[in-house]
Amino acid sequence: MITKKIAKLVLTTAMAALGTSAMAQSGHWPTRPITMVVPFAAGGSTDITARMLAEKLGPILGQSVVVENKPGAAGNIGAAFVARAQPDGYTILLHTSTLTANVSLYKNMGLNVQKDLIPVSQVALIPNVLMVNNNFQAKTLAEFVEIVKQKKVPVNYGSSGSGASNHLAGVLFNNMVGGEMVHVPYKGGSLANNDLLAGQVQAVFSPMVEVLGYLDSGKLRPLAVTTKTRSSRIPNAPAIAEILPGYEIVLWNGIFAPAATPPAIVNKLSSAIQTVMKDPAVLKKLEEQGSTALGGTPADFKKVVDAEIPKWAELIKMSGAKVD
Repeated sequence: MITKKIAKLVLTTAMAALGTSAMAQSGHWPTRPITMVVPFAAGGSTDITARMLAEKLGPILGQSVVVENKPGAAGNIGAAFVARAQPDGYTILLHTSTLTANVSLYKNMGLNVQKDLIPVSQVALIPNVLMVNNNFQAKTLAEFVEIVKQKKVPVNYGSSGSGASNHLAGVLFNNMVGGEMVHVPYKGGSLANNDLLAGQVQAVFSPMVEVLGYLDSGKLRPLAVTTKTRSSRIPNAPAIAEILPGYEIVLWNGIFAPAATPPAIVNKLSSAIQTVMKDPAVLKKLEEQGSTALGGTPADFKKVVDAEIPKWAELIKMSGAKVD
């Protein structure tokens, strides 16, 4: 009986010590460099944002933040890697709204987004822009809507792949107009944009940050943005919602941590990100890209993730897109 009591006391003491140790580690975090995983190739828009964020986070947290690219499977490989990492705050993920779309697009993502990852903070909002070739007859959004609606002129729109945001933006537009646009998937957004430039397709709904060079040089014509309101970067382009009320396709990126990461670490990281997103230099850089700084608490971001999963699911069902 005494032996059992002693064993129970030892176990209780050990558990208390472990809890105290975990709390101490959380309180002193970080004590070494942090790895920020980007699940896309280096040089892309997400990678550029990650490196800007990492550079600013380092001085705030007192440790360097190193960006590591783990591309593949539309971001699933990098996301699964972080989901399996130690939940100690030293491996974090910068992903995009693609993560919430992939829940419905893939049969097996390699992780459960809502169970295996903790939303820490959103970073930025990124509009898509509807562009056409300069030789295409539609000069305004209203004219483009009429062309699609009347179905007399073939309208093929390119995307970076089946189920990608620029594909689903076209799906929603086509559905709301009642048109017959034809989707042409490419292995990457740059290929779709190149064919738009060559006149092989008539339209692309591209993330703005990826096509500013074309827009600024006048090589492609922007007709509208996919966000609820206009972008200050191209203020003359209306929001599609101005003609099609309720239309909205919003891209975002944000930071996630492995499930079971201590709340103290999650909150400290979230607070640091919010500080970065108020930095004038960061605000200016994002504005130049056509993006909007967000920030926000873990609870705020969780609400976004939980709401986005069924929204993208509906669009994916509408599109018929599927990846085995």
